[in-house]
Amino acid sequence: MGVFNYKALSKEGRKLEGAVEAADRRAALSAVEKLGYVPISVTESKAKKKEKGVPIWKLKIGSGKQRMKPVEVLLFTSELSDLLEAGMTLGAALNCLANQGEEDSAQSRIASDLRDRIMRGEQLSDAVTAHPATFPPLYGNMIRAGEASGAMIEVLRRLVEHYERNESMRSKITSALTYPVVVLIFGVLTVIFAMVKVIPQFAKIFEGMGTSLPTPTLILVGMSDFVIKYGVFLAIALAMAFVMFKRHIKAGPGRIWWDGLKLKAPLIKGIIACGAYSSLAYTMKTLLANGVNVLQALKIAEETCGNALIADALRNARQRVTDGTTISGPLATSNVFPKMMTDMLAVGEQSGDMPSSLGHIGRRYESEMDRNIKIFTNALEPIMIVAIGGVVGFVAVSILMAVFKVTSTLSPA
Repeated sequence: MGVFNYKALSKEGRKLEGAVEAADRRAALSAVEKLGYVPISVTESKAKKKEKGVPIWKLKIGSGKQRMKPVEVLLFTSELSDLLEAGMTLGAALNCLANQGEEDSAQSRIASDLRDRIMRGEQLSDAVTAHPATFPPLYGNMIRAGEASGAMIEVLRRLVEHYERNESMRSKITSALTYPVVVLIFGVLTVIFAMVKVIPQFAKIFEGMGTSLPTPTLILVGMSDFVIKYGVFLAIALAMAFVMFKRHIKAGPGRIWWDGLKLKAPLIKGIIACGAYSSLAYTMKTLLANGVNVLQALKIAEETCGNALIADALRNARQRVTDGTTISGPLATSNVFPKMMTDMLAVGEQSGDMPSSLGHIGRRYESEMDRNIKIFTNALEPIMIVAIGGVVGFVAVSILMAVFKVTSTLSPA
């Protein structure tokens, strides 16, 4: 016989701790259940003496204040659907997820809080709303639709598909933009190093020879002197300008202007715009296919689309829908969405099968985004080569012209 420490919930939902004596862990779990408690965790005690099972009330500090990343929400939802499909109750499945990994991890804390709320009689759709940083409105509304229809497992599976699509599109866009950003950073650092360390050395040599320098070399030396004398102030000014720009585009007209620019900017508009349209279509499809009404689906899509210009168009469409107008009409007049998208949406409204049409729209713009990513990466390499080559070439030619002029003056007549 051994002594096992346990953490459990009472019928009133209060957390308690204690110890029981049992032959093994399975027997200890049964003993805790016979006490009328719901076991959270049972571990074998190192102490040899039997401890009295006195409840210890503990306040859970920081519960729900940590946030799960979208990838973690994807794994959490997938595991939850697997456990429910295996026959576990919701409380037991959440308890299992809460005991996975480290005790202070975001998943452990959030799953524990969800389990406690379920034990107190709350619905899962209400419980997830206590963690808005982790679960967006789409998540709670789909769970609520699953509870109403009795198809919780199917809804969780669709949520998994939704998160997988979003992560796939996010990774494609990130990978397409990583290369130019890295090349640009290294290019800027190389130019700064040349301006601060290399060119001043050549300038001293040329100055000591007392020879007049060519115009390109004088320009290069002047730029180097400016960077050395005022580089720190320039960096501070650029940092302040960046902070002010970020504040300007955070909300209001500045945000709408910036999000509109991303949908029209050369090279990246095909990636950003198609990704936004595809994500919006898939979100609307997922909501409507699970019984969420059109007005609520538009409101959730507005809150989760991530683009202020698109959100403004969706808000206007939602207001028009209350007057009996179709969705495709207001979206077409907003001049934000392509005609192909609104026409396909109108076909879905006429046929009465909006989810199917939205699925076609999502797949079409996802495929178009993939093509635009390939075009972007293929066009970017020569553009970066020309840009970096132009800067390096200017530096090299400026120095070589000065060297040739100096050597020509030193050569005998």
